[in-house]
Amino acid sequence: MTYSIVQALLVGLWAAFCFAGQQWGIYTNRALFISFGIGLILGDLQTAVVFGATAELAFMGFGVGPGGSTPPNPLGPGVVGTIMAISISGLKPAAALSLSYPFAILIPFVITFIFSVNANNLAWSRKAIEEGKYRKFHFLANTTLLGFILFAFCFGFAATLSTSALKVFVQAIPQWLISGLTVAGGLLPAVGFALIMSTMAKKEYIPALILGYVCVAYLKMPVIGLAFAGAVLAFNNYYNGRRADKNKGGSTSTNDLGSDGDEGGIEDGI
Repeated sequence: MTYSIVQALLVGLWAAFCFAGQQWGIYTNRALFISFGIGLILGDLQTAVVFGATAELAFMGFGVGPGGSTPPNPLGPGVVGTIMAISISGLKPAAALSLSYPFAILIPFVITFIFSVNANNLAWSRKAIEEGKYRKFHFLANTTLLGFILFAFCFGFAATLSTSALKVFVQAIPQWLISGLTVAGGLLPAVGFALIMSTMAKKEYIPALILGYVCVAYLKMPVIGLAFAGAVLAFNNYYNGRRADKNKGGSTSTNDLGSDGDEGGIEDGI
């Protein structure tokens, strides 16, 4: 399956907008959001959303960068993985995620390169302000964002026009390896959740984790039902916490009073 230049341009523009969201702080650089737009452009929204949901489960955890490390970026699988899942018949979303995951590791290097190229922009921007060259300052202040947009556009455009090459590459892979990549791709969401648990798990949350496991494994509860159950627990903890804070505040104010209800009871007793 091949796509037109117009579709490639639209995918490039969509990828640029989504990747720019990483700088704007609007969280458009998520696998599900990227896949949704590409599915609309390429005409297979269902496959795109299924792949995006699979990738999103993995990148919920991979978005957590331990220490100063740079986590894998969802733009690569969001663009390349979605195109592969739509274009190559018989390729499961989990296998497409595994095949496109190297791009998730490659893109952080590009991000680091863009930041390195613009490392001296602060000094140049200060000098431009001192000289009254505000247009130059405005340009320098946005060069990092422009670098993100340019790279993402070229990446999305090239990935869309390279569909035939991607298809040939995937068809050359043995079936046993495709099966293994499918299993590995299915495990990536579990690895993502494990990363979340390693940074967020507390002993207070263990009962909720056990309850969620019982609901899914034994009661066969769907994800929506599990989300409602989690919301109930969250609201319960929230209101119990507020009630405890209120009682603590009330007891503190009462203890500040003397035994007869007047302030400074000790001095009065003396």
